[in-house]
Amino acid sequence: MKTIVVTGYKPIELGIFKHDDPKIQIIKEAIKKRILSFIDDGGEWVIVSGQMGVELWTAEVVLDLKSEYDIFLGIIPPFLNQQQRWPEHLQAIYEETREQADFYKPVYEKEYEGPYQFRARDQFLVEHSNGCLLLYDEDTPGSPQYFLKLVYQYKQHHDYLVSFITPLDLEDTAEEVRLASPDYWEQ
Repeated sequence: MKTIVVTGYKPIELGIFKHDDPKIQIIKEAIKKRILSFIDDGGEWVIVSGQMGVELWTAEVVLDLKSEYDIFLGIIPPFLNQQQRWPEHLQAIYEETREQADFYKPVYEKEYEGPYQFRARDQFLVEHSNGCLLLYDEDTPGSPQYFLKLVYQYKQHHDYLVSFITPLDLEDTAEEVRLASPDYWEQ
């Protein structure tokens, strides 16, 4: 598998309302573990649409890993200026990430017109990847459910790998991070 799409929830769906919420570091660590495994298996490209939340955090993780690994980041938003109405700090992170990406191209070279652009984005991402990694909880479908529905339809006729980061994976990662902290052992 050479190319993987990573997606998942937006911050508000995860109860994250501040850019320095400690949950973000746990999520990024869980994503990093999976991307390192993907690289070890010969993976080359991580693609995201760049939406806030899991996708933007993934982009940051990939950019951090580029200094040590041969990994490439593609950002393929559904339309131009998707970040236009985001909070300022997220707009800045998006712009910085976009500038450092190895590939950037919107599916539609125009501003937002309608939901069809999101469906077209998801279709494009699936058709141009070998698999996907979703931060997802079946009990809380949220926005990733639409991407997942498309993936399952696609899998009926194509070989396509679907992997998940679940709430249990996040709990395990949080425990690993806690145990790795020197403060934990000094109590």
